[in-house]
Amino acid sequence: MADAFPAGFGVLVTRPREQAAALTAAIEARGGTAIVFPVLDIRPRPPAEVAADAERLPDPDFTVFISRNAVAHGAAHSGGRIAAIGPTTAQALRDAGRHVDIVPADGFDSEALLARPEFADLRGRTVRIVRGDPGRELLAGEFERRGARVDYLQAYTRGLPEVSRDDLDALAARWQAGGIGAVVVMSVQSLSNLRELVPAGCRARLAATPLVTPAARVLKELERLSPGAPAALAPGTGTADIVETLIALAGNPTPTD
Repeated sequence: MADAFPAGFGVLVTRPREQAAALTAAIEARGGTAIVFPVLDIRPRPPAEVAADAERLPDPDFTVFISRNAVAHGAAHSGGRIAAIGPTTAQALRDAGRHVDIVPADGFDSEALLARPEFADLRGRTVRIVRGDPGRELLAGEFERRGARVDYLQAYTRGLPEVSRDDLDALAARWQAGGIGAVVVMSVQSLSNLRELVPAGCRARLAATPLVTPAARVLKELERLSPGAPAALAPGTGTADIVETLIALAGNPTPTD
């Protein structure tokens, strides 16, 4: 198995800029070229507003954090037993000085968290979910079905970033020159935003460029939007998981023309 990228292999990294550094460094340390193109703009809510919302909520028996951003902008408002959607979020909580009581044994999504035995019977319990703007409702719906009261605490919003014409032109030129061999996408919203942001002349190339994601939901959405588009599922959200998947994919290139 190859331990480095082929010469000149470019990876489009779509994570928010402040979260892209570790992946970018790891790609370049293994001989690849990382092209940072954020497709999510994380906008923290004013801390006083978040605190006021938290104050109005009842004390929770469980607090669930659904992302690193939820931790970054809402960790101060936890109570009861603390749950993380996956290992990356759990580490962010530990880094913030919080003890993590519940994390999926395998996986990093709502389904994996719901499989934890601590959430099997929630009759009479209150669950606080710290998140961004409205997204998937599976977690809350299932908690309620199991007997819980569920409260949301919105700590941030997600939107499309502003991208300059110069940056779009540079991206198009790099893609047309064959300088992007793979794309990393972490979420369904990131995939949607990427498709909206890329220049019109690159949309066919995007559909033909192999996509790497740790989320099975992204693969399902990609297949719905672009049937047959090349993609690979990383085994986890960690930097090493993504980079190893990228290198394996780079050793079996898919034509983009």
